[in-house]
Amino acid sequence: MRIQPYLFFDGRCEEALDFYKAAAGAKVEMLMRYKENPDRGDGSMEPPGAADKVMHAAFKIGDTMILASDGHCAGKPKFDGFSLAISVKGEAEADKTYTALAKGGEASMPLTKTFFSPKFGMLRDKFGVNWMVMVEA
Repeated sequence: MRIQPYLFFDGRCEEALDFYKAAAGAKVEMLMRYKENPDRGDGSMEPPGAADKVMHAAFKIGDTMILASDGHCAGKPKFDGFSLAISVKGEAEADKTYTALAKGGEASMPLTKTFFSPKFGMLRDKFGVNWMVMVEA
């Protein structure tokens, strides 16, 4: 059994994928647009105007696979109630990753020394996804 995060970007998935490639070294393993759905039929089951939007994507950050979609393409993604925790090997990498993910977003806890990590911080990225960045202890 395995649990994987599935993020719905509500119309901004491709932009988010490009952002995570630059900010966290994400590698897109698979991407399918609504118009590429083999069961698409007349397109009436997809959100209006979504033919070129992302129906399903899979990307890796480090060893973790994250799934994503544009979902209903309503333009209002909401990621409350959870955070993605990203562990890095050193303090310089924590600084770089935190700064990159926070660009255009909001820092909720600057990177600081804690009892469990030499550097730990929290932020909400420009898509509204909550992140916890920490150095592996």
